[in-house]
Amino acid sequence: MEPLTTSYPLKYSVPKTRVFVVFLSMVLCTTILCLLQLRFFKPKIKDFYSFEVKDSRGRNISLEKYRGKATLVVNVASYCQYTDKNYIALQELHREFGPSHFTVLAFPCNQFGESEPSSSKEIESFAKGNYGVTFPVFHKIKILGSEADPAFKFLIDSSKKEPRWNFWKYLVSPEGKVVKFWRPEEPIESIKPEVTSLIRQIIMKKREDL
Repeated sequence: MEPLTTSYPLKYSVPKTRVFVVFLSMVLCTTILCLLQLRFFKPKIKDFYSFEVKDSRGRNISLEKYRGKATLVVNVASYCQYTDKNYIALQELHREFGPSHFTVLAFPCNQFGESEPSSSKEIESFAKGNYGVTFPVFHKIKILGSEADPAFKFLIDSSKKEPRWNFWKYLVSPEGKVVKFWRPEEPIESIKPEVTSLIRQIIMKKREDL
């Protein structure tokens, strides 16, 4: 008598095709989630106006308030061979083109020849008292080395040009991008056409948005 052999179906076995479908679905879901993350949660790209700085009294100021303007950012000094010529020219530029569509932003720095030794309040008082400046004079900063101010570091990294002395000038677009830079000895007349061009673009954009 032959032994009785009975084969039972495996109730809990899953066909290979079903396993593959489940795996594929998981991969697709993971891919979609990653793409959505990149689309909606990608880190914001920095521009000049996304930084905070300090005013002459040490209070935090968001540069966002200058977005939409053309700005000329300058590292200034009170006791430099370029001080008189540059402060006079910068104030003339600010008076001619500002303040609606343009402003000069002055950042005192003592890293070049130690020609800005005073406190931030004293520097602001010096600039206003001697040259009648009406543009902002911020807190004294460092612009070179590991302690460089992040906003100024952005200007240097964007332009690939590091200041070698006082009164280097960076022209920043209304969107916060560096357009051009000038050395301290270059005449203010070379800056005016670039500023005029940016202001014209600002005015045309405002008319289009009306």
